[in-house]
Amino acid sequence: MILPSYERAFVVNLEERFRSREALIQVLIGPRQVGKTTGVKQLLERRQAPFCYTNADDLLVSDRTWLLEQWQKALALGDESLLIIDEIQKVPNWAETIKGLWDSKPARLQVLLLGSSALQLHSGLKESLAGRFELTRVLHWRYAELRHAFGYDLTRYLTFGGYPGAVPFENDADRWYAYMKESIVEAVIGKDILQNRKVANPALFRQAFEILCHYPAQEISYSKLLGQLQDRGNTDLVKYYIELYGGAFLIHALQKYSAKAWLVRSSSPKMIPSCPALHTMAVGTMDATDPEQRGRVFELAVGAELLQLPGEVFYWREKQAEVDFVYQYQGRLHAIEVKSGRKKSAKGLDSFLEKFPTATRTIITPENFPQFSENPRNFLAQLAA
Repeated sequence: MILPSYERAFVVNLEERFRSREALIQVLIGPRQVGKTTGVKQLLERRQAPFCYTNADDLLVSDRTWLLEQWQKALALGDESLLIIDEIQKVPNWAETIKGLWDSKPARLQVLLLGSSALQLHSGLKESLAGRFELTRVLHWRYAELRHAFGYDLTRYLTFGGYPGAVPFENDADRWYAYMKESIVEAVIGKDILQNRKVANPALFRQAFEILCHYPAQEISYSKLLGQLQDRGNTDLVKYYIELYGGAFLIHALQKYSAKAWLVRSSSPKMIPSCPALHTMAVGTMDATDPEQRGRVFELAVGAELLQLPGEVFYWREKQAEVDFVYQYQGRLHAIEVKSGRKKSAKGLDSFLEKFPTATRTIITPENFPQFSENPRNFLAQLAA
């Protein structure tokens, strides 16, 4: 369980946004089981203004009429009332209905939407609510959060990190695996992806997830990935699978950094599962005595936290020279080397800075990772100052 005393940063951010009478529709989006609903309830516990909280998952049938009823209930509460609708994606045509209500609403009503299906929420927002909402991404728990809430050390984080709901099962491997498999991975694949996107071969799609999780922080060609799937296909199929897993916050594919856009698009991806727990679920417990495996998972952890920042994350390689991550945001470029005991060439940063001299050199180790995880943006900004 999530400690009731621990509050994630998005709660305060939402609170500040709702202080403005000009607040847009606020939307929480992110993976399953990371505390979105818990955070909203923490927000409501100290809210002074009236609110109406409802969950579309509680209804056997929900439709436009149900949404109208909730809207009217919130309006009846008076000025600055807040309407919160959880699992909004369960309501058919929810985005079109919310758009119509919002465009005709009295200015005093505030609205917060959230749900467990990232793909469905994304579709509705892009198609109907453009210009009317602010998006808050509530992503996997970082090392610093799990350390404060549950006393994690780095080894524990590299084995189990990401999902606070799995914490009670860490001492029972079978229960932990079952929770991760059924409550998280299968819920995302079966409910969020396969019910909303066209996938011709669901078994092959699930197999692709297992294969991708076996390559944490590793560059791998689409053709090699295709060769491991137990069926015929093409590289476009593999790219489509990776795109779906990225949209559902499970696995991200980093592209090679280049000043030429066409080279970025044509590069082999570097696979980053969204948190260490996904890798552990696929391959078994990490061997902390194996510097190669531990190094890969530590690099995964750094990459996963970088991906939570605004901006873009790449990797870079030229012949034998490589840089683990290249982070680009607001005109600044950070060349990031991850050092964890894994054997690799040390020439990458120098080679990259010769080509891109404005980049900031950054080295992240197990020793300074806690500081980085506390505030990644501040950590990188201090180095660039």
